[in-house]
Amino acid sequence: MTISKLREGNRIVGTMIRMVRNPAIAQIAYHAGLDFIMFDMEHGPYSIETISDITKVARSIGLGIFARVPELAKGYVSRLMDAGIEGVMVPMISTPKEAQHLVKWSRYAPIGNRGFGSNGGLTNFGGIGSDAPTFMTRQNELTLAIAQIETAEAIKNIDAIAAVEGVDVLLIGPNDLAISLGVPGDIMSEINQAAISKVADAAEKYHKFFAIHGNDTLLSRWDSRLQIVMSDLDINIIKNGFSSIAKKYKR
Repeated sequence: MTISKLREGNRIVGTMIRMVRNPAIAQIAYHAGLDFIMFDMEHGPYSIETISDITKVARSIGLGIFARVPELAKGYVSRLMDAGIEGVMVPMISTPKEAQHLVKWSRYAPIGNRGFGSNGGLTNFGGIGSDAPTFMTRQNELTLAIAQIETAEAIKNIDAIAAVEGVDVLLIGPNDLAISLGVPGDIMSEINQAAISKVADAAEKYHKFFAIHGNDTLLSRWDSRLQIVMSDLDINIIKNGFSSIAKKYKR
């Protein structure tokens, strides 16, 4: 499984999905060699029901399935995890209190206070048997609570955020981070890079996974420190594929 691979010290690689709704996208990603896909509910039009349908396919073939929720809310975090999503990312986590809420809703006791649903997408509809404590412990190991770091306030509070027990991943959102730091559009600026460095250092210090969603230039800059790579977006990938055909054959 993807998260087991990550916890064993291996890098995982995936992409963001913002447009495609066909469950076949999970099979395409898997056969292409990706470890995971992340659905974008913040900027994309997805419902929980749509993502749940795709999640069933992803889990059946062993593809990691993550989602970025629109906002920090129990109704998104817990419901998506009950539907089978293995990693939930919340945008613009800026304070340790916000990080604690993410943990509360995404982790079973004793780490968090996630409500217990005994059957559904999270169990592949097979149920948990009679050993609830073992199931809860195992689920806490096989899921990710991902704090997206993309504000100046988050950089200021990064050590306190990283110190929160139950937060697994600090993931850079470079575009909003650049805007928040006063350099919109310039994700490779010295200001942005210095902020990213603070996040990478905090991740290392507090034993969290360091991740970035970005383009090749940015990912190459931080390649040696990344445990999770999320490159590009389905819209861009399809557009670039179409464009290559047009450029090659149009006269």
